[in-house]
Amino acid sequence: MTDDANWERSTIEKLALSALNEQKRARNWGILFKTLTFIYLFALLFMALDWFPHKGSSGPHTAVIDIRGEIGDGDAVNADDAISSLQSAFEDKNTKGVILRINSPGGSPVQAGIINDEIGRLRKLHPKIPLYAVVEDICASGGYYIAVAADKIYVDKASIVGSIGVLMDGFGFTGTMEKLGVERRVMTAGKNKAFMDPFSPVNPAHKLHAQTMLNEIHQQFINVVRKGRGDRLKETPDMFSGLFWSGDKSVELGLADAIGSANSVARDVIKEENMVDFTSREDLADRFAKQLGASATKALAGASFKLH
Repeated sequence: MTDDANWERSTIEKLALSALNEQKRARNWGILFKTLTFIYLFALLFMALDWFPHKGSSGPHTAVIDIRGEIGDGDAVNADDAISSLQSAFEDKNTKGVILRINSPGGSPVQAGIINDEIGRLRKLHPKIPLYAVVEDICASGGYYIAVAADKIYVDKASIVGSIGVLMDGFGFTGTMEKLGVERRVMTAGKNKAFMDPFSPVNPAHKLHAQTMLNEIHQQFINVVRKGRGDRLKETPDMFSGLFWSGDKSVELGLADAIGSANSVARDVIKEENMVDFTSREDLADRFAKQLGASATKALAGASFKLH
């Protein structure tokens, strides 16, 4: 074999080897980038579902619990999650104070009542740990039902506060059915089983019974507000009518105590600027299951009372 042939063969081998090495490098880089992308997406999923542990809980801190959205079993705010958050916050040895950061239009009086009761229990168990409610945009009805359990309530001057009332809503389709020529056929065992049936004319006895229950729950709400606010409350004829007021006016009426934010309360009242989020958040599967169960319950019940 000539020198030229040997040179050509050697060159071809080197080129082939170089190409193989380049392919390996490209494959390794590809694996690396795919791995990094997977880790990044997995980290985003963890953050989205709030699976990471609370940050900074190893040192003294102000515990913050968010009460955001509608209150109800299976809703954004529910008793199970709120109680879990409260217990974790109060039982942490480094908690110097607890802030309920509220932005809620209200919801279930039952769920709000359970949370209110638990706050009272925990405050008795941990008398040295103060709990303050801090209102952001809105603290109405069921949100306020929770807030009055706090030592003090802080608001923004433009916050919406109040709406101390109870609502039972529904629809009536009797006129529509007549126009369409649809006949309602319902059979019951128990003369009141079709209570407030939207496809039947209003039954005066049912209406009276519903109003009696509304009044009873409303009075429970009023009692909770009076107990929580005590002598600070400056009652007016409209206070328990379902009206709401600005943050400034709510302070004047004694519905709230002062103007403040979560940061200012942590810094100036609790004296611990390090804030740690103790809000318990469910994963998507648990939340979906709860919402499904709550929807089924509402569908079977046909009507529900709301603090809105």
